[in-house]
Amino acid sequence: MTERARARPGSGSLFGPYAGSVLLHLALFAVFGVGWLTWKRVTPPAAQVLAIDAVVVDPAAVPGLREPRREPAPAIAAPPPKVAPPVRDDVQERQRAEALQRAEDERRAAAERAADERRKAEAEAERKAEAERKAEAERKAEADRKAEAARKAEAARQRAEREADLRRGLEAEERARALSGAGAQWKDLIRAKIMSAWRRPPTARPGIECVVQVTQVPGGAVVAARILSCNGDAAVRQSIELAVMNASPLPPPPDPALFERNLEVVFKPND
Repeated sequence: MTERARARPGSGSLFGPYAGSVLLHLALFAVFGVGWLTWKRVTPPAAQVLAIDAVVVDPAAVPGLREPRREPAPAIAAPPPKVAPPVRDDVQERQRAEALQRAEDERRAAAERAADERRKAEAEAERKAEAERKAEAERKAEADRKAEAARKAEAARQRAEREADLRRGLEAEERARALSGAGAQWKDLIRAKIMSAWRRPPTARPGIECVVQVTQVPGGAVVAARILSCNGDAAVRQSIELAVMNASPLPPPPDPALFERNLEVVFKPND
């Protein structure tokens, strides 16, 4: 059974030694063909040069031949403006982000500057207000000191005035008492001198009492005598006025403050 299989024509045992060689040659031919086709496609064909035998003829020398119409040369269009290549989206996004960041930085810096200026203004306003408060307190304290000093001075002045008034009152009272006694003594001297100058008239009755006003000048000189009241007759009144005029000059007062220009003397002789 084994030998029959080996002797069968076309079996794998007869084609096996040549199969690898055939496949290798087929692969080489395929590679060569592909390379040749690629070279033919890339390499352009050589340009063919054709020779032309022609004679140049002047159109004016040939009758009836018109000069061909010459079309104006087409205007050369201006080159299109250069357009910047489109920026990639990531570059635009980065530039936009940078611009936003710069704007945000500038806004923050402006806000900080404004806040700093506001703080400075508030601090300056507070400093001025504090200085004004201190100045006002000092003015008030000074005004209070002056008012207290004025009050004390006024109280001292009033106390001094009261003491002076009291002292003057005491002195005046003492002086009045002294003058009263001295004045009474002085008037007694005047009355005695008038009595010594009186000449009793025959019609005078006992119990005569008259009040006479004596007008004198400094030095005691009598210038007038007038009966104010009297219980005697006319002869008695006339005798009393005459006695006053004859008693001039009157005795001087013991104190110049006691001098009176008009004196009221009670004339009452001793019966």
